[in-house]
Amino acid sequence: MSSNLLVKICSSKILRSVVVGQEQKWITVGRCFSTTMSRTMLKESPNAALDKTILGRYLDLPQPDNVIQAKYIWIDGTGEGLRCKTRTLDFVPKHPSELPTWTYDGSSTYQAEGGNSDIFLYPVAIYNDPFRRGHNKLILCDTYTSDKAPTRTNKRYKCNQAIEAIKEEDPWFGIEQEYTFLDFDGKPLGWPKNGFPGPQGPYYCGVGADKVIGREIVEAHYRACLYAGVKIAGTNAEVMPSQWEFQVGPCRGISAGDDLWVARFILHRVAEEYGVIVTLDPKPVDGQWNGAGAHTNFSTKAMRAENGIAEIEKAIDKLSKQHLRHIQAYDPRGGKDNERRLTGKCETSSIHDFSAGVANRNVSIRIPRGVAEEKKGYLEDRRPSSNCDPYSVCDALVRTCVLNE
Repeated sequence: MSSNLLVKICSSKILRSVVVGQEQKWITVGRCFSTTMSRTMLKESPNAALDKTILGRYLDLPQPDNVIQAKYIWIDGTGEGLRCKTRTLDFVPKHPSELPTWTYDGSSTYQAEGGNSDIFLYPVAIYNDPFRRGHNKLILCDTYTSDKAPTRTNKRYKCNQAIEAIKEEDPWFGIEQEYTFLDFDGKPLGWPKNGFPGPQGPYYCGVGADKVIGREIVEAHYRACLYAGVKIAGTNAEVMPSQWEFQVGPCRGISAGDDLWVARFILHRVAEEYGVIVTLDPKPVDGQWNGAGAHTNFSTKAMRAENGIAEIEKAIDKLSKQHLRHIQAYDPRGGKDNERRLTGKCETSSIHDFSAGVANRNVSIRIPRGVAEEKKGYLEDRRPSSNCDPYSVCDALVRTCVLNE
């Protein structure tokens, strides 16, 4: 017995031929980018082709009680890329100061020349390892040159100095990390190979196979962050299809940057298992598609106190006088990446002008509606790009708003 299935693609939908009585009719069966995805997605991805179930046989092997695996993680010379390597320890660390320093080949990470290539790793934060589990750990590290000076991309060092200088102000940060899933051809995951999905509108916080792509990775990442000890606050699908966001915070002081970098590492690592690429490019698709940012919420003890709105307004006035300084600090290329995103369109402000407003997403600094009504709380800086270094962002906010630099 055989049967024929007649299908045609029409605009953004797929129609299937059915016979009703003696009449042939066309019925809608789905959106075109969903079907395209099922046929061609990830065919070039080596990781997607590997059988992940085999690894479980080895991870199930008993681990000796007297050893753990510690994965050291650091930021490379691009200021965006993350690197890692693992060592065996004969104890379970409770504090970074207990951990040994380590070195790596900086000539292979854009941080040193071959003739003097050793870069030092100084552990600064410990997290539970959601991939190996047990007592195994993820170790976030600072990087230092052979003369023990911070590397050019070690922005944590300077940020921590600023935060320590104002610790009595108890600074809080919350960072909204937007990102996009890519296939191996560099196009957003699940998009038609020779076209575009339907226009933006149904995808933000969407539900359904024709609106959401990659939720499995998002859910895996969320649970892995919770297990690791990252202070992840939530997640949602974003305005552009295949674009998502997670939030870290509220975090006190330097931990905001630590948690965001480790959350990024976990995201890349989870997506690796699915064979999917994660990009933090602030404008992954040209045209009328939303870019990706890292909107940063900031407050001090005075801002959170009664009538703290006065302190928020003072901070905004200071920020207005340092707009260029912040633009230069808010992406790894001194503002060049944000030029593609901060156009004044697609829910952004213009990179050239400073602006502020209540409940307005087209400004540099937004005061949330609830903050304006309660007259206390925090401000949201909407300028940082998705690929920003959170240490640079937090450092700039502290130095402008509190240290008056």
